[in-house]
Amino acid sequence: MSDGRRTKTRECGQVPSIKLDVQSEPTSKGALTPEQSFLSRKAEVTQQDHAEFSAYLQEKNERDQRQQEPAPGSSPKPPSRINRRGLLKLVAGTAAAGEAVAVGYQMVTDGDIPAHGVMHSGATSTQAQRNIERELINPLANMRGRQFGNWVLLMPTKLGGGTYAVNLNTGRTLAWVSYWNYGDYNPISHHLCAFPSADPTRGFEWINSTQGGKNSLIYGIPTSIETPAEGFNIYRVRFDGAQMEVMENVAETTGLGLGVHVTIDPKTAERYLVTDGQKDIAACFDRRTSRVIAALKYDWVPNVRNLAEGWQKGGVLKISKIYPDPKTGKYDYLGTKGQKIEWEMVPMGELFVEEGTIPGDDVHGLTGADGTIWHPSGRWASTVVRLCGGQVILDAEDNFEPVAFLQFNKDAPNQYPIDKIDNDHWEVTFDKIFSPGHEVGFSPDGRFLCMMNNLRENNCSIFDSSDPDPRNWRKVAHIEDPLWRGKYPNPFHMVFSLDSSKLYLSILHPSPAASGVMVVDTRTWTIKKEIQGIGPDMQTLAITYDGKYVVGVFSGFQRLSSGIAFIDAETDELVGIWPSNGGSPRLRHHPDQTRAHEAHEVLHALSQCLPRTSRAIAFERLRRRPLAISLTPPCASPRRSARRHRRWSDPRGLGARGYRAGRPSSPPGRRPAAAAATAARNAPAGHGRPAWCQG
Repeated sequence: MSDGRRTKTRECGQVPSIKLDVQSEPTSKGALTPEQSFLSRKAEVTQQDHAEFSAYLQEKNERDQRQQEPAPGSSPKPPSRINRRGLLKLVAGTAAAGEAVAVGYQMVTDGDIPAHGVMHSGATSTQAQRNIERELINPLANMRGRQFGNWVLLMPTKLGGGTYAVNLNTGRTLAWVSYWNYGDYNPISHHLCAFPSADPTRGFEWINSTQGGKNSLIYGIPTSIETPAEGFNIYRVRFDGAQMEVMENVAETTGLGLGVHVTIDPKTAERYLVTDGQKDIAACFDRRTSRVIAALKYDWVPNVRNLAEGWQKGGVLKISKIYPDPKTGKYDYLGTKGQKIEWEMVPMGELFVEEGTIPGDDVHGLTGADGTIWHPSGRWASTVVRLCGGQVILDAEDNFEPVAFLQFNKDAPNQYPIDKIDNDHWEVTFDKIFSPGHEVGFSPDGRFLCMMNNLRENNCSIFDSSDPDPRNWRKVAHIEDPLWRGKYPNPFHMVFSLDSSKLYLSILHPSPAASGVMVVDTRTWTIKKEIQGIGPDMQTLAITYDGKYVVGVFSGFQRLSSGIAFIDAETDELVGIWPSNGGSPRLRHHPDQTRAHEAHEVLHALSQCLPRTSRAIAFERLRRRPLAISLTPPCASPRRSARRHRRWSDPRGLGARGYRAGRPSSPPGRRPAAAAATAARNAPAGHGRPAWCQG
């Protein structure tokens, strides 16, 4: 990123790494800067504190052992005949306050009165206090006697500029990271997803996309900022069991600054997609090298140049492969470069584009391609094109070549054909577009694909996606409520139950009204129940992978009340609400770690769920039970399985030293995901298949 397009900071070649066991480097003049001197001194003090604390623990252990051993030749003391009531009578009857204090002191210490007499105010004693009660707690979070399981919620804080993880079992924040520390002065932490981890309490890695530019100015929050930093960074971050640390800025590595949605390939977890709706770019990255596997750009050519009718009256969707500069090996989309509009289309904000309310360099060419999800098998990917009211299905096994366009508007045809111009260009021609759309998601078994038709239609459209060929997928139902009129209320985010028998929809109301959750029977696609009044800006939903609780977050439109709601998935009743300290409006999930599809692993819900606006909460199991089945293909040799095992747990081949010098190595990962994907597809209903859906 050039100096003219980024916040001015001190020059550095890479993201700074501060460790207590590394000596500070002197400046060119040989002297330490004040910051380096402070850190050096802090390291010395910390080391001394650790040594003193270790000595204290050892001394405490020896003292406790001595106190537990009875003195030689001593007989047990008879129990005192003086109790609290007797003591009060003694004080009242004799008015001998001094004697009462002396007796009380003897009762508390179970020892002799010091030789210097009654302990009076301000007096000191050289006699060590004994028998101090010490209790090591093991806190468990619960609500109305319920516990929510051993899960970790990983939540970005959007305008807070960071990410934090919460242990659902204890209610404690495990760790947090702030991207301001790394010289990013507009880190709108938008969305994230994490890679597999055998034990997430000891470490896991994730990808965190961040927005930038004027996205920080669109929420009506008072600010003195006039020209925000450009942002649009993609951070690879690691939690090592104690703290979080940025390992790489993928945007700087590749030249692709994309700031919206991130999803991980459920089949291998070796690649991930990042999609940005301001630049209309979707890119797939290699997990090990950060190499861009493929990048697609979506552009709109309207039939009429009038913004108010630019999409409704049809046009051509142009899809193009884009490539890096052959000289530098990088793309030229850092910061705000390449954005068509100056800030994102907020939820229910698509019509602002037609009104000309959102400025930009190429508003007429906007498509709103801001998220790409994966089919549960990993065979297909799907990019939502918001302003076209549909999705482009991509062949994930053929370099993400477009194969079908699904149109979710109620009165539109099921599909529009994709015309291949050459190996790098495709076109889709529309006669009209009835309504923009938004959130999308697959059911756990891959049989259904949903999309929200917002604003002009206000319904949830359902496609049958069970056919192996996406060109044969067809609309089968539309979920509608008589109260859904105009823009609000409207269905927003979604999650399926594990057996796909129910679909949960967040129902969005305008600020500051409280939103709710709707429950849909997927056998008849009829509404069963609506839970109203949960909180403002109800967004992402997910389900714990024991299938017991639906978890939803409301963010308060970045400034009002926020919280995490828990719903009993059996009774569909609201259990209660936890605070959401970062105002996180996003929630993602991953497959149940105790089921046959276990290798899909931690936080893969993020890779399967298209998140929308701001953050994501990712679930991780804290503890693991031994697998009941083998996920290794029968034909795999032990040596090949071992190689796959190493690749999964050490994707960058860094060996026992882990991801960076001085860091513990990643815990062993899962076994080959291809077998897990097969197990997940073959698992009978109700056996914990992952809900591959968007928030």
